[in-house]
Amino acid sequence: MRIPLIAVASCMIAGLGLTGTASSAAAASTTATAALPAVLTKNKIYRSGTAAPMSCATSEVRPGSAASVKRFQQELARCANRFWATRFKAAGLRYSPPKLQITTGSRSVCGKITTNGAQYCPQQRTVAIRIMKRDLRDQIKLNLAHSVAHEWGHHVQELTGILDAQNTLYWRSGKTRRAALSRRLEMQAECFAGVFYRSTLDTLNSDITWAQWIDGVKRSRESEIHGKPRNLAYWQDRGYDVGSAGACNTWTAPNARVA
Repeated sequence: MRIPLIAVASCMIAGLGLTGTASSAAAASTTATAALPAVLTKNKIYRSGTAAPMSCATSEVRPGSAASVKRFQQELARCANRFWATRFKAAGLRYSPPKLQITTGSRSVCGKITTNGAQYCPQQRTVAIRIMKRDLRDQIKLNLAHSVAHEWGHHVQELTGILDAQNTLYWRSGKTRRAALSRRLEMQAECFAGVFYRSTLDTLNSDITWAQWIDGVKRSRESEIHGKPRNLAYWQDRGYDVGSAGACNTWTAPNARVA
């Protein structure tokens, strides 16, 4: 049984006014980790190696211009496709791009887009992004980029079988374990986003440093599904520091690290 879509919750990051994204994740206690399917714990994508720096030219975003936000995110999506295609090839896997729908309305091929602003829809293999009013005010590129980077992380999970395996465990579990499984999934998508940023950040011309961004993530709002902001920041920063999907195996991480 499949979850029909993954909603990305937007959390205003204190101090910087950033809009971070996160979604649903996975878990098991330390004793149950050994029973997890290999597609979660030993996935081929973890053996894709360290990515080299990659040029990711994007247009400037103009205040109040939905068209410029859309163009920026479309350009970043093309960059994400190039990046993950190389990582999949290195791992001996086949990559196919997701469909992308960017709108200022509340409807997408997945159904209604909530105020969270971004969703990944596994059945349609579609990333749906809603440009919100806050996006027209927010000129911090990393904020606008993260809807793309995080949702492409979920697409990677879909293509590699991670999402299906998590969903199977999710529907067989009770409320507490479901929340834990959601957090592991979400934090892995954050880590995959960090890996992408490691190769592309220097060409995005962001007006804040990586340290400032991670500090903002740590101070964002907490939710049961997404987990503690400090852990979301940890996994995103881990992906960035290591520059490899091999750093993103959240399924065998201690429970405290994915709380």
